[in-house]
Amino acid sequence: MTAEVTVVPGDITVQDVDAVVNAANRAMRGGGGVDGAIHRAGGPAVLEDCRRRFPRGLATGDAGWTTAGEMTARWVIHVVGPNFSAGETDRALLVSCYTRALAVADELGARTVAFPLVSAGVYGWPLDDAVAAAVDTLRATPTSVTEARLVAFGPAAYDAVAAALAAR
Repeated sequence: MTAEVTVVPGDITVQDVDAVVNAANRAMRGGGGVDGAIHRAGGPAVLEDCRRRFPRGLATGDAGWTTAGEMTARWVIHVVGPNFSAGETDRALLVSCYTRALAVADELGARTVAFPLVSAGVYGWPLDDAVAAAVDTLRATPTSVTEARLVAFGPAAYDAVAAALAAR
């Protein structure tokens, strides 16, 4: 079974889902973009759990979970996407973020998961390929997750995801 892939515009931190996916950095200590927003919305419990569960951080392409703290979601599934702007251009690492996040969701029993477009922000992955990697991987990966919700930040991202969902 595979997840139904949907798209919504807006803020990933307010999604009413079992788990939200965080586009984290390797250190797992908070940062900018999605990572900063999730840490702010979840409060100090997210950072405390990151420090406890990931004392040495997390490798690029991997995923792990923490509490979601004060957010509506129960868990945060942290993934470390490749930094395209810094020369990390191996698409397999980007795809791995989505497959590993689904595997972690399955381990947790999460059925609804909200995803950002991993690496498409400050890490500079080209938007069209970031969308294709997300949509194709989420649609093809066997999982018990029933809804993989892509949360698009901004109209350009929303339009790109909606077009990819309609075309694929």
